[in-house]
Amino acid sequence: MKFVETDQAPAAIGPYSQAIVTNGLLYTSGQIPMDEKGVIVADDIVNQTHQVLKNLFYVLEAGGAHFNDVIKTTVYLADMDDFLKMNEVYAHYFGTHKPVRSTVAVKTLPKNVLVEIDCIALANADFHI
Repeated sequence: MKFVETDQAPAAIGPYSQAIVTNGLLYTSGQIPMDEKGVIVADDIVNQTHQVLKNLFYVLEAGGAHFNDVIKTTVYLADMDDFLKMNEVYAHYFGTHKPVRSTVAVKTLPKNVLVEIDCIALANADFHI
């Protein structure tokens, strides 16, 4: 098992890792719209979703994966009325690659953000543990 860490995405705000690679899979922790300095970005769903997906990009990259390697995502929304706007930004990052996904409405998210996303991806065969 290999713990993945990058300073291009925010550090974990609790006792957990940004991601772990094990048995050829990369599991990310949920990413929230916080920049690498720990500052919450904007207060609208579009900009927050962009930041979350940028964070996921950097965590995936640090673990030897990319968006095209993602198998499953889970999206947590503070307000399901934000689904369409979040979905447009999400589609921009994933393009024609369409991993399976669950989208869940939650009462609150860490730091009262609007969106959090985690994923499972295939780890690059060249990434050595």
